Amino acid sequence: MPSVGLEILGVALAVLGWISAIVSCALPMWRVSAFIGVNIVTAQMTWEGIWMNCVVQSTGQMQCKIHDSMLALSADLQAARALTIISIVVGIMGLLVAIMGAKCTNCVDEETAKARVMIAAGAAFILASLTQLIPVSWSAHTIIMEFYNPIIPEKMPVHPAYPAIRHTQHLFTWLSPICLLGL
Repeated sequence: MPSVGLEILGVALAVLGWISAIVSCALPMWRVSAFIGVNIVTAQMTWEGIWMNCVVQSTGQMQCKIHDSMLALSADLQAARALTIISIVVGIMGLLVAIMGAKCTNCVDEETAKARVMIAAGAAFILASLTQLIPVSWSAHTIIMEFYNPIIPEKMPVHPAYPAIRHTQHLFTWLSPICLLGL
């Protein structure tokens, strides 16, 4: 019976990773940049996500605008949009297959068939985690490359690499290992 407990723990971790993928899809914090003008009154933060951009003023006001066109996004965010949706869809399919093949259900009668169904669910969770890890890593790489780009003037608001990665990318980067632990 300990294998039933491990199976449930694995599916629970995979569900946690799948929920994290949904959160990463919804949040507009894929890139965070800060611009401080001459004084603190003109300070603003810009959050760039795969569905919308938000500007947070130093007064606390936030204005969000949905992207008008897919072409307005950078290549990494276009890929992030597609791969995140694929990750969510593959994750839900893996979850449904895992529920059907779990030892605590009667959807599949034979033990060998249940094992094969759970292997298929594990493969789906691996695919879901990889399709989430790719855009997160690509976005982090783009942020770091823009931060160290000498062509961008100092007066322009640049994406500060470390705060952006620390606040948002770490959250999204932990998604893939959680999904992989769910095997």
